[in-house]
Amino acid sequence: MRVKLGAGFGWLWSAYAVSTYGTWLAFGAFPLVAVRVLDAPAFAVSLLEAAGLTVAAVAAVPLGPWVDHRAKRPVMIGMDLVRFLAMASVPAAYFLGLLSYVRLLVVSVVSGTAGIAFTAASGAYLKHLVRGEHLLVASGRFEGTSWAATAVGPPLGGALIGLLGPVAAILADAFSYLLSALAVRRIRGGDVATPRDPTSGPRGTDLLDGWRFIFGDPVLRRLFLNSVLVGGLIMATAPLVAVLLLGEYRFTALQYGLAFGVPAVGGFAGARLSARLVRRCGRHRIMIVFGWLRSVFPLGLAFVRPGVTGLVTVIVVEGLLITCMGVFNPIYAAERLRRALATHAARVLSAWSVSGKLSQAGLMVVWGVLATLTSPLAAITVSGVLLLPTPLLLPKRTPAVDEPSPVRPAEDVAAT
Repeated sequence: MRVKLGAGFGWLWSAYAVSTYGTWLAFGAFPLVAVRVLDAPAFAVSLLEAAGLTVAAVAAVPLGPWVDHRAKRPVMIGMDLVRFLAMASVPAAYFLGLLSYVRLLVVSVVSGTAGIAFTAASGAYLKHLVRGEHLLVASGRFEGTSWAATAVGPPLGGALIGLLGPVAAILADAFSYLLSALAVRRIRGGDVATPRDPTSGPRGTDLLDGWRFIFGDPVLRRLFLNSVLVGGLIMATAPLVAVLLLGEYRFTALQYGLAFGVPAVGGFAGARLSARLVRRCGRHRIMIVFGWLRSVFPLGLAFVRPGVTGLVTVIVVEGLLITCMGVFNPIYAAERLRRALATHAARVLSAWSVSGKLSQAGLMVVWGVLATLTSPLAAITVSGVLLLPTPLLLPKRTPAVDEPSPVRPAEDVAAT
């Protein structure tokens, strides 16, 4: 029986869907512009991703408490508009002959920072909209949408890039944020904000609250360490995979899109199965089994070769990996939201995002250097080997947690 989560959730889900489809439509566009328009080498492509993530993460550190103390819908709308303007500046600069590596870097920083704020606000608002027992269902719908967009977006984006060039895909991504803002604006009803305690310490102390809360909960702590390390090792190879396939192996944009679009069907299927598997086998058991499986398959990228064989290898390896992630991610996301106090949800999500992006940025730089000293394929292989023991960080058990008291609606909070 399908669980009804309300019109507010429907509009929030729609906003997420349209921006996610836009993002995946432009998948590979930035590396493609860097490699083929600006002639950037492998290290420069890795540095572009890493520097953007690092500066965005540092800039986003104060955003957690800032978002917590404000109504969430205006924050989401504002961040969508910022991302729209930032992304739209790339095709504008291209047509004016002003596109540069520095501009790509600035856009990466601005859109990344706005993305962290949007994610924190939307996560806190989701906890406000959906009761705790339905968080897994809600997370599964977001996860399924993400993988459906991953399946459809890259092939369509590859075709669009082949016809009109990479800046066309970036422009489509820009307009997806505008549509997302319009969807959030359609949400009706109350908002949520945490009132500031006038007797509390200086505002600067709020910045560390997200990390304090994470490390104070044994389950959150282990989930956090596992997700940061796994995400960092996987994302560290993303620029190198682009260089390997688009540069050394001369995959077309359409082939590159297919290599990462087709496997996402498995992610969609995994997300749809996640709640059913949990009901049948238990939340913790499924988390552990699929947490282990997702750490094994990335090593298969070490066997990628040029031509059709290489394309099939990427599709099979990514398909197995993404199916496991499709099952695992909704469970992990729901557990994280369930354990985060409503008064700290945005801070927890911001701290999580900041840590993840800094980890990814640092490892991208390291793997960029490693690829320069060896080869992109060798660096990808090392990442696969290091991923194998990461499931040891997963929680040994996930005891139930009481639902925290709800936060007062934003309209009842005096000017925060």
